[in-house]
Amino acid sequence: MPAGLEEFERLLGQRYSCRGFLPRPVERATIERILEVAQRTPSWCNAQPWQAHIASGAATDRLRAVLAAHVRAHKSEPDFAFPREYRGVYLARRRECGFQLYDAVGVARGDREASARQAMENYRLFGAPHVLIVTTDEALGVYGVLDCGAWVNNFMLAAGAAGVASIAQAALATHPQPLREFFGIGEDRRIVCGISFGYEDIQHPANRFRTRRAGGEEVAAWTDS
Repeated sequence: MPAGLEEFERLLGQRYSCRGFLPRPVERATIERILEVAQRTPSWCNAQPWQAHIASGAATDRLRAVLAAHVRAHKSEPDFAFPREYRGVYLARRRECGFQLYDAVGVARGDREASARQAMENYRLFGAPHVLIVTTDEALGVYGVLDCGAWVNNFMLAAGAAGVASIAQAALATHPQPLREFFGIGEDRRIVCGISFGYEDIQHPANRFRTRRAGGEEVAAWTDS
């Protein structure tokens, strides 16, 4: 196997959704370098629709408080509709991931109060010292979202290569209004997701499981003639 492909496989293999961070901040120069690398992401007509709004330091702690207060008092109103339903293998994978997380952090199945507390960790940003909100131009529709998804993936891989852990969070996009107000995001932008990032807390129980990936034969259909 070519060395470059082996290295890429290693990066993909070591990346995971970190749900417990140390308070130690990432140096600004490191974040800027990660952003530079992620800018090589391909996009439809090279539109590069992603914009990143980043909170660090005291701003991150202020945002945690804003989000917690808003989520407790308001229903979710995301800019983009969430999946209508999860069914078949997609539902099975979703459940498996959820059960792995709950088992890791000691949430008993059926304990709604404990599961709600764990869900609120999303809005605490899992204790991360930094969070990045990804937006796209509203006029670009699904293609802008698709491009942003590619950028999110590359940001997280670049972060991993720099020794920085991360987690992409659709949950943050469920409450776009406080994010618009906090970051001054215009109405012409649509909030896609967030990425909390920093240095992983290797002692945190939520970081002790890894999700399974389907094999290539499960997702690829070949036509040769």
